[in-house]
Amino acid sequence: MIRFECDYGEGAAQPVLDLLQKTNLEQTPGYGEDEYCEQARALIRRLCAAPQAGVHFFVGATQANLTVIDAALKPWQGVLCADSGHIHVHETGAVEATGHKCLALPGRDGKITAAQVQAAWDAHRANPTHEHEVQPGIVYISNPTEWGTLYTKAELTQLSRVCRACGMYLFMDGARMAYGLMSEANDLTLADIAALCDAFYLGGTKCGALFGEALVLTAPALDKDFRYALKQHGGMLAKGRLLGLQFLALLQGEDGRQPYFALAAKADAQAARIANAFAAKGCRMHMPSPTNQQFPVLPKAWADKLAEKYVYSPMGTTADGQAIVRFCTSWATRDEDVDALLADIAAL
Repeated sequence: MIRFECDYGEGAAQPVLDLLQKTNLEQTPGYGEDEYCEQARALIRRLCAAPQAGVHFFVGATQANLTVIDAALKPWQGVLCADSGHIHVHETGAVEATGHKCLALPGRDGKITAAQVQAAWDAHRANPTHEHEVQPGIVYISNPTEWGTLYTKAELTQLSRVCRACGMYLFMDGARMAYGLMSEANDLTLADIAALCDAFYLGGTKCGALFGEALVLTAPALDKDFRYALKQHGGMLAKGRLLGLQFLALLQGEDGRQPYFALAAKADAQAARIANAFAAKGCRMHMPSPTNQQFPVLPKAWADKLAEKYVYSPMGTTADGQAIVRFCTSWATRDEDVDALLADIAAL
């Protein structure tokens, strides 16, 4: 079987393995206080044009999401998010287990708008007994979204403006950040994201690392004492250098190149090939995506036929009984596997 159901099915990009092997027997302090983590923090700050930002490393995205949200909120506050948001539908209630409710808003193409956030805030304040309700305190978005779509710079700017006017944090889930940044449809830079968001992370687990997410905190109040939250939520890795090393390898590399971005650009290009093949066959996309996730709508017979050779993710069924599926490329997707898929799509 050839697997296209996720972007974390393979191990790690070769530069990561090389650097881990090279430094394997070195002795360093633990808990992210080693020189490699410091070098990675400095590199990330430069890339984000955020010299004062806090940078903290997590093993996985769910840990990052629940720790940031719990640290940001008072006990009576909740998090506004899209109804398709990862924290709302795919993390087993991890955020709500911390005592903070997910306040889901109806998403469009996986996104929420500044107008929706403003309306939710206004509706809460307009209630004469609003102290009996959960107060919105942070806005969570994913970029790319769970449907592979992207926020534009204008959309993110509007969201940031509303959040700051209402006194709420803006937090971007960047588990697939690299695929978004390298999309031909993207108009955001890391510096833009750092200027407009209070917290975001560069995903490693889905973008070439064995594991790891690099959280960037640009809000000083959120960064203050954040390591206490990191430790309390089980996110402080004893062998913390393993995280810093991986981001050094991905974002710089010994030869000065940045595999993180080059590998993501290749994955986006592979996904575009798949999207074009389905389009040539007359299939529509449930959600147009310019990133590494594609969502064709297929006759059930076609979906069943492809399932004989390929693993993909079922995403639902249309009103007329067609299958909505997801094909996801990764930093490691091989040309020959895409070639085989394209031939089999053409033969349907």
